[in-house]
Amino acid sequence: MTTDKDQSMDDQSPAVVSAVKGIDVTPNKDEGVRKVVKKQGEDGDRPMIGDKVAVHYTGKLLNGKKFDSSMDRKKPFIFNLGKGQVIKGLDIGVSSMQRGEVCMLLCKPEYAYGSAGCLPKIPPNAMLQFEVELLSFKGEVLTDDGGITRRIKVKGEGYNSPNDGSTVHGEGDMPSLHHIHCDLINCELGDQYLY
Repeated sequence: MTTDKDQSMDDQSPAVVSAVKGIDVTPNKDEGVRKVVKKQGEDGDRPMIGDKVAVHYTGKLLNGKKFDSSMDRKKPFIFNLGKGQVIKGLDIGVSSMQRGEVCMLLCKPEYAYGSAGCLPKIPPNAMLQFEVELLSFKGEVLTDDGGITRRIKVKGEGYNSPNDGSTVHGEGDMPSLHHIHCDLINCELGDQYLY
């Protein structure tokens, strides 16, 4: 039996060969996720950890056998970026994209399903390829009515709650701020202070 990883590059689809020539998008540059842009996205922001992203994707083994596709379901796949809801390779790849971008991602097993695989469709130690289109992204919704969302603008040290005495900067329209119990918040709005 020939496994996915036993095939030579000559036997691979053009997308795989192209992805091998793509750029390494892993944070530690270990070649675990390679990306080739097929269609440029809109200039501007990229999604950040915690953002709710909507993508269309098709996942294939290196032999070209499709194992999953949101396109087949005719419904975008929605997940929270960086929260472990998808394989590590998709989290990393999608975080490097711009809205409207279409790319190919080639994920090594340690950025996919590893030595366990995901039987019966994905064998152990399988390298996976994805075609991904980033449709949209928005901040994490923090309230039931959607009135408050959180979006990381610049990645920091990764803390959700500031330490006592920290300065917290916020942006947005806050017409109902007076409903917040004053013992819980001390904030500065421009030249006005609320206590």
